[in-house]
Amino acid sequence: MKKWCKKNWLYIAGAAVGAVGGFLYWHFIGCSSGTCMITSKPINSTLYGALMGSLLFGIFKNETIQVKNRRHDF
Repeated sequence: MKKWCKKNWLYIAGAAVGAVGGFLYWHFIGCSSGTCMITSKPINSTLYGALMGSLLFGIFKNETIQVKNRRHDF
């Protein structure tokens, strides 16, 4: 578990920042009529913010792909 958290820390941090941002958006701006799907309830806004935050922070993850050098004899 520790290894997985270390590998995906950027996604976890993005989800945390996005969740806080989503909740604050609901609290301060929100939807007064209650017809907005995302901002009408705090759980929807928080989960949406967490998803968007993890996707946004995931853009900055540096991944290297290791390719084995294979010799092909044709």
